[in-house]
Amino acid sequence: MTLAISGKTAVVTGAANGVGLAIARHFVERGANVMFADMDEARLAEELGAVEDEKGNARYFAGDLREKLTRANLLSATIDAFDRIDILVNASRQMMASEPMNPKADHVEELLSQNLMTSLRMTQAFAKRMIEQTEETGDDDERPQGSIINLSSIAARRTMPELLAYSVSSAALDQLTRSMAVTLAPHRIRVNAIALGSVMSASLQGALKEDDEHRQSIVDNTPLGRIAGASELAEVAQFLASDGSGFVTGQVLTVDGGRTLVDTVDAPIH
Repeated sequence: MTLAISGKTAVVTGAANGVGLAIARHFVERGANVMFADMDEARLAEELGAVEDEKGNARYFAGDLREKLTRANLLSATIDAFDRIDILVNASRQMMASEPMNPKADHVEELLSQNLMTSLRMTQAFAKRMIEQTEETGDDDERPQGSIINLSSIAARRTMPELLAYSVSSAALDQLTRSMAVTLAPHRIRVNAIALGSVMSASLQGALKEDDEHRQSIVDNTPLGRIAGASELAEVAQFLASDGSGFVTGQVLTVDGGRTLVDTVDAPIH
């Protein structure tokens, strides 16, 4: 089994911080050509300045990927820089507290737009390009031709009214993963998701700032007794991006230290 991704081209969204940044940097270090994509241009420039100076296989693109033109420009920029696209990591996601009975504060539309619809539209656009480039090269063997990875959450399987929008968008993203996996399988494009639990993402860092009680609650409710580092998610993403997972598609791989095996309803979601 090979986990090599050297020479492959990947686009990672949400790549200015947290898990997205960790995945993008990990891919660069493993020899992949990587387009870091995010809305925060200043943070992208700050994070990638040294990388671009040291390696020729990293670029960045700033823009709001909820917009069709921005997505098209990202695809064009990636092709201009690296000629092709082999891996898409939809790591851009947002968490907001919900007031379930308040239409102005349930945030369902916002998180469905950010966490679900952007991933769907990115998948549609980039999968189309993966199909086209396979047809252009006439490659008709049985090897995988593309890998799409969505970042989901264990919130999809839990009932947390205060996180209604996040839970709903995560559950919808899991179903999107399965549906697109079947749709794209004839083109040898695999679609999988990683369901995050207690991982030190950007949102979790903010939630834990000066809140030792919250941190301890997470640790106490995690069988492995700790919070995972973002780099551990990057290793899982590399597996799903590589040919080593060539017969894996439509799966939601849970990375939560065992949280969903024993979780209580009132435990914190992270």
